[in-house]
Amino acid sequence: MPTVVYIIIGVVVGIILGYVISRFVVNASTKHAAEEAEKLVSEAKSLAETTKREAIIEAKDAALKLRQEAEAENKERQREIRASENRLAQREESIDKRAEALDAREHQLSSQQGQLDRRERNIAAAEKEVSAKLEHVAGMTSEQAKEELLRSLKDQVAHKSAAIIRESEARTKAEADKKSREILSLAIQRVAADHSSEVTVSTIHIPSDDLKGRIIGREGRNIRSFEQLTGTNLIIDDTPECVTISCFDPVRREIGRVTMENLIADGRIHPARIEEMYGKAEAFVNQCIQDAGEKATFDAGIHDLHPELVHTLGRLLYRTSYGQNVLNHSLEVAYLAGVMAAELGLDPIPAKRAGLLHDLGKAVDHEVDGSHAVIGADLARRFGERPEIVHAIEAHHNDVDPNSVIDVLVQAADAVSAARPGARKETLDAYIKRLEKLEEIANSYKGVERTYAIQAGREVRVMVTPEVVDEATTTVLAHDIAHQIESEMQYPGQVKVVVIRESRAIDYAR
Repeated sequence: MPTVVYIIIGVVVGIILGYVISRFVVNASTKHAAEEAEKLVSEAKSLAETTKREAIIEAKDAALKLRQEAEAENKERQREIRASENRLAQREESIDKRAEALDAREHQLSSQQGQLDRRERNIAAAEKEVSAKLEHVAGMTSEQAKEELLRSLKDQVAHKSAAIIRESEARTKAEADKKSREILSLAIQRVAADHSSEVTVSTIHIPSDDLKGRIIGREGRNIRSFEQLTGTNLIIDDTPECVTISCFDPVRREIGRVTMENLIADGRIHPARIEEMYGKAEAFVNQCIQDAGEKATFDAGIHDLHPELVHTLGRLLYRTSYGQNVLNHSLEVAYLAGVMAAELGLDPIPAKRAGLLHDLGKAVDHEVDGSHAVIGADLARRFGERPEIVHAIEAHHNDVDPNSVIDVLVQAADAVSAARPGARKETLDAYIKRLEKLEEIANSYKGVERTYAIQAGREVRVMVTPEVVDEATTTVLAHDIAHQIESEMQYPGQVKVVVIRESRAIDYAR
């Protein structure tokens, strides 16, 4: 019991002592903290005062600097204003001087204008007096004299204009003729063409004349069947070891030739076999036509033709004109037109296209009425060719007037290809007789001095006597000669008649 009491007392005393000690410690800490706080406040106030003084000093410095800059700027502006005022004053002074000078000039001009007015009145009076005297002397009024002067001037100007125009035309024609000859010669040199004419007689060799009876058949049934199927005429005469196939359609004639050759090679000739061989020959010839058309377009560099046009073009393989193969002729024209277009700086593709298709109508001209140029143009138009290509096809024989460079190039290329040596079959005697006939027709007219048939008979140049044939008669004479040539002669293409009238003044210095 006393131990517990002592413990409790000890605890109480310990609590009391702890409380007393803690209070002492707290008071000491609070005092120390207050002193520290007071010290910090004092230092902060001192720092604030220092900062405030520094800020005030910096603000004063900045204000001073701004004031100095403002004063300097103000001085500079005042200096510029004074300079501007000086310039304005000088300009006003200059304007005043100029105004005074203008006033003086105006006064002088008004004085001179008065003098001019007086002089004009004097001149007008003198003109009236002179005009009256001139009218009295010349016997015509001033209006009549003016008209006479204008008419004289007009005649002089017309003569000079005509001389200038003639000189320009002559110079231009000479230069154009020279350039065209250069282009044509270059095109001809660059196109290597086969100069041998093809023979298109469909004559078939047979091993022996005994085969002719088998070809004819019993009571002629084989020959009737052959002619009915092929649409050709089979001619079997006394000519040894050959038979002849005749037909206006070259494709039918070729199918008939192939059919007959196959029958002769096979040896079995009867209507059924003829029909079988005809089917094979037709397929073979159609394939040849297609291959020829595709090869021609490939060689010419034309790759977007309509398939029907390609097939029609291939049919020209079996078409000839005066012994000249028309497909080869079309390729020549395409090459020539392309070369000439390139030499002129034009795109050669349209020219080659028009040249390749220009004789397209000859493949079907025996089936359709009309000129082959018009037929070919209709075909090309139907299968989507461009208008300029269609027009070039239609104009290559002047069925319509040429209106573009391509038209003229195709005409020139066609003439070169047809007129080159060896292109078309014609005997020398017939050629000479045709030229002589042309010259004879032209020489039969009054006033014709000399006549020359040139360009293989495609052009006739007629020299007339100027004293007998005047300028107006030359046109009539050309028309009459052309009309007589049309009515009395047969010729391929067209013949150009040129009547030349030349005046010459000749004198001798002795």
